[in-house]
Amino acid sequence: MPVTDADGRSDAELWILAAAGDRDAFGALFERHVAAVWNHAYRLTASWAKAEDLTSSTFLLAWRKCPELRLVRDSALPWLFAVAGNLARTEFRSSTRFLRAVRRLPGDGAEADHADAVASRVDDGRRMPRLLDAVRELPKAERQAVELCLLGELSTTDAAALLGVAEPSVRSRLSRARSRLRTLLEETS
Repeated sequence: MPVTDADGRSDAELWILAAAGDRDAFGALFERHVAAVWNHAYRLTASWAKAEDLTSSTFLLAWRKCPELRLVRDSALPWLFAVAGNLARTEFRSSTRFLRAVRRLPGDGAEADHADAVASRVDDGRRMPRLLDAVRELPKAERQAVELCLLGELSTTDAAALLGVAEPSVRSRLSRARSRLRTLLEETS
């Protein structure tokens, strides 16, 4: 059953209004889904700040693309999760390229900041970043299923509709991904 607001309007109705420029309708959608999108972004990045940025970017893109939005069973949430996932991957690739470039710079002999070393050790001790690295190594189809169903907590039915595949295919991808993740995480332990 589609989620409705106090006026009984579904996501589909609100998106139609938002596509016509109704800021209040878009605001209602934002309020309805912002927490779920932020949680999904946090699971993808393991960073509060990055999750905030991804959530903002996701809704900015949603506002720009309202007329093109593809709802899944009258819900905007699967589309928003997919956008957040795509933005997270783009951010990860960008930051990886930046870090590689910085590492190629000649050192100036300055001591490393103690706070950076402490933060690095704390981050290294957490499981989420390792898990996210392992997820990034999965084949695309399996990675998408994991991001939507396991990290994004979408049903396999909604993920299948969003990905344009049969529901058993999503379940199969999740099964293969779980097996690969177990192996990848055991190798890094």
